[in-house]
Amino acid sequence: MIDDLELVTLDEAAQIVGKTTHNIRDYIQRGRINKYNKNGELILKASNGDLRVSLKELKIFLSLVEIGEEKHHHAGLHPELGFYNLPEHQRTKHVHRLHPYLGKFIPQLVEWFLQRYFMPDAIILDPFMGSGTTLVQGNEMGMHTIGIDISPFNCLIAKVKTDKYNCEKARTEILEVERRVKTFSQYLTHSPAVNLLLFPDEKMEGLQESLLSECQSDYLHSWFAPRTLLEMLYYRRLIPHYYYQDLLKIVLSRAVRSSRLIPHYDLATPKAPLPVGEQYWCRKHNRFCTPIDNCIEKIHAYSEDTARRITEFDGLRSDKTVTIIQGDSRSIQLNEHYPDVLGNRLIDGIFTSPPYVGQIDYHDQHIYAYELFGFPRQDESEIGPKKSGKSKLAQNKYVEGIAEVFRNILPFVKPDGTIFIVANDRFDLYPEIARLSGMFIQEEFHRAVTKRTEQGNDPYQETIFMLKKEHK
Repeated sequence: MIDDLELVTLDEAAQIVGKTTHNIRDYIQRGRINKYNKNGELILKASNGDLRVSLKELKIFLSLVEIGEEKHHHAGLHPELGFYNLPEHQRTKHVHRLHPYLGKFIPQLVEWFLQRYFMPDAIILDPFMGSGTTLVQGNEMGMHTIGIDISPFNCLIAKVKTDKYNCEKARTEILEVERRVKTFSQYLTHSPAVNLLLFPDEKMEGLQESLLSECQSDYLHSWFAPRTLLEMLYYRRLIPHYYYQDLLKIVLSRAVRSSRLIPHYDLATPKAPLPVGEQYWCRKHNRFCTPIDNCIEKIHAYSEDTARRITEFDGLRSDKTVTIIQGDSRSIQLNEHYPDVLGNRLIDGIFTSPPYVGQIDYHDQHIYAYELFGFPRQDESEIGPKKSGKSKLAQNKYVEGIAEVFRNILPFVKPDGTIFIVANDRFDLYPEIARLSGMFIQEEFHRAVTKRTEQGNDPYQETIFMLKKEHK
């Protein structure tokens, strides 16, 4: 342990890193590095001559100071799991950024644990699948993956990310739909003389009125400019003419999300639509802006990007199975959905991040997609939604809900299977969840969460619980 920590005295530490002894004491007092004794044991108070610090911890902290990330670091956080130096394009590599999703973890976190605790061909389950990060990363690493989620739209995102494509055909379809909607946009804004490439079942006469008649959603009429609404409705009408319809739905949904009448800096949790053309001070661009009044701009931005991302993942993916189940993890019968190729094998492990109590309303964050495509909503089945708050009653309901999930799925996990749960357990709920589920916490990893897309970069910490099944 001493060799691993590289224990040194304060004077030695100061000399090695080019700081003063006073600096090193300050880092200790501010909780940036730990205090140890000569034996490498964590201590609160040291006797004369017994105080040691970890040179490894000190160097990590000072490296974060250099890149301006020191606000995230406190003693006791795992030095590798902050992924401080990881650029945005790697955090959102290939299909991981096909569609925005609040509350997802970065793929490198999944990769770090799967690589160390599981072998290729293992079966990994995520009972709170969300947008499918565990499934994508597990497949890339040669593992079978199973995901369960209550939300039909979440299941669509995960399906599109993990589907196998003829990439050239998919790209051709995506770009053809974009060209058709671009021509329609020109028809709207320039001249009725523009020659629209209509399908046989379409008519130029009354086209706009026909599209609007298909939209009965007050939300869509309120949150989108008139031109935006027509362009997205036209795109939606084109989708049934193509093979990769689910993929096109995700392209459109991503574009629609970015085309609402909202401030550019508030895509994640907008409160109300802005009037068309109204100026506002934009914190993102540091100038006056107006909300977007079209959808084709975002369709263009995301079409080629989507084709590129699925092609990139196609070169990395394995031939292992991906199983997506839409349903309630508290009651789903896994044996009825198990892929035949896996036979009677038990699940090797779980890697998941349940919803945080009172943090997000998962259906509301994608309300535009539910309204546009008519997906059935399952809000009443969400565990710990934001609308239920964080009261003691809400916490108790959350504990029982999460425990019920694990009681239901653990019979399908190997007796020695390993369960990883990523959680911001600010209310200390997971020891009780583990007890009620028939598990025990074997180890805890604490990490800083940095560079959260659209959620700011304020200091934030979470715990990865490593659990095992209790043996009866």
